Amino acid sequence: MSLKRSLYSLILYLVFPLVLLRLLLRSRSNPDYRKRWSERLALAKFSGKQTVIWIHAVSVGEAIASKPLVEALFDAYPDTPILLTTTTPTGSDRVRSMFADKIIQKKLLHSYFPYDLLGAVSRFVKAFNPKILIVVETEIWPNLYAKCHQKNIPVVMVNARLSEKSTQSYLKIKGLVAETLSKVSVIAVRSKSDAERFSQLGAKLSQIQEIGNIKYDISIDGVQASKAEKLLKTVNTNAQLKRMVYVAASTHKGEDTKILFTYLNLLNQFPDLLLILVPRHPERFDDVYQDCVEQLPKELIVIRQSQSSDTSEIERSKVNVILGDTMGEMQMWFAAADVVFIGGSLVQTGGHNPLEATLYGVPVVSGPHMFNFEDVASQLSAAELLFICDDEFGVIKKITQILSIKTDSNEEALLEGYKNKADDFMQQHQGVTARLLIIISTSLGN
Repeated sequence: MSLKRSLYSLILYLVFPLVLLRLLLRSRSNPDYRKRWSERLALAKFSGKQTVIWIHAVSVGEAIASKPLVEALFDAYPDTPILLTTTTPTGSDRVRSMFADKIIQKKLLHSYFPYDLLGAVSRFVKAFNPKILIVVETEIWPNLYAKCHQKNIPVVMVNARLSEKSTQSYLKIKGLVAETLSKVSVIAVRSKSDAERFSQLGAKLSQIQEIGNIKYDISIDGVQASKAEKLLKTVNTNAQLKRMVYVAASTHKGEDTKILFTYLNLLNQFPDLLLILVPRHPERFDDVYQDCVEQLPKELIVIRQSQSSDTSEIERSKVNVILGDTMGEMQMWFAAADVVFIGGSLVQTGGHNPLEATLYGVPVVSGPHMFNFEDVASQLSAAELLFICDDEFGVIKKITQILSIKTDSNEEALLEGYKNKADDFMQQHQGVTARLLIIISTSLGN
């Protein structure tokens, strides 16, 4: 073991009690964080030694992004179980909902990702005996990658990305990062800028392949689209005037108040506008609901999606704001939307994936902070499918323009043209999964 990794491991063991304390603190708002610790420490009784294809997807966004690849691997390697790990409870919930049938059939196994402790990594690798480790996006774990290298398990990073901010942070420990990256077989990056940043961190050009973004390979969820149709029938009691729907997706702390401000301003011109507000983190659902009740005029009706079955039919038809406090229904909201705001962009979080909304041909608006998706945001913006605004006042102005077009009966051709443009854009960028399968097959020696 190198001196750099020895020091890293020592520091990790020293700070590990703080890691557990952080889980406990987070469990106050989300009790799932205090569950299944034995999996994180690789002390759980896993179902016997087996050989798997291991895919790691940190949280919800990565889990969704991995779906096309997981499904392709089911077809390509039908006799090999897939182990899909996550780090967060929300990611775990999404995996179990997306692949419930495969889990029942034991074609997909699910666990929390082990901490990068020497013992935990050794136990986890021994329990599952992976043929390959496929890491979605950018996770750099010195002990795990070293163990895989020792066991001749190829490590492939897919959809790998690095923001400028992340690169600067990693450069502070470049020696350890470069040593860790040397254990990776292939770094399949999304864009040229990602390739350049990995090169800055010490990755060799022979390791890096620019293949595009797997998130373009998503497909419409027919179940969620049908649920959206039912939702729209519920809130549209006037056959002559369809209500416009404004979806604010994956909002963060400090952003919800700004969205409510935009909504109140938009109501002046669009009095029937329905706001669907979807916070990013479940532990914030209660607080955001309280913000809605306190900050909106008393005459506006606010309901929670999780309690919609307890809401009267009259109240549902007159609702002004729906709090999207359920998991796995984002595509339903996008399918119902006339305009979508992408959260994490009016605060310096870096934004979230706008492609699911584009998949449904919906105009997308964001704040200025989209650095986590700079390649996608740049391409969508150039195609006039994403409109990046400086602040909440810019969001109001752009949404007003979009909804004004939608309320003009003479503009149907323009709207149809927009949807066709979105369809063409998505099709032009798809095919990444097929290219990844070739890389994985080659790494496996097939």
